Amino acid sequence: MIRKIEESDYQRLINIWESAVLNTHDFLKEEDFHYYKEHIPTYFEHVILFGYEKGGTLAGFMGVAGENLEMLFIHNDYRGKGIGKKLISYGIDQLKISKVDVNEQNTQAVDFYKHVGFRVLSRTELDGQGKAYPILNMGL
Repeated sequence: MIRKIEESDYQRLINIWESAVLNTHDFLKEEDFHYYKEHIPTYFEHVILFGYEKGGTLAGFMGVAGENLEMLFIHNDYRGKGIGKKLISYGIDQLKISKVDVNEQNTQAVDFYKHVGFRVLSRTELDGQGKAYPILNMGL
């Protein structure tokens, strides 16, 4: 079930984020992992959040701002079960998402977005925080 996220869900979102990042972002420096973990609650304030609940537990979430998918994370225990595809399909169909920025080094995510119809439009050397993690700007 996809539902809107409430502030009371934030701790679970942080747990999902941590599980996802630890298992998919092997390129991330440890100090940057801690930096992003500290700042993720601030990022929540700038997006509309939707979560996927399975058996009463939030298994994944996405954050949307306008037509941009700003974040999509699935807890590692639930990866590969179609939750990301359900969330992105909901985002495209219901929220009119048409753009996403993704870490170039996160090849699983790049392949996932290509699989659901996105293509690379441009590339930047630095991420939004000015760190040396190249970003692919993708669109439908």
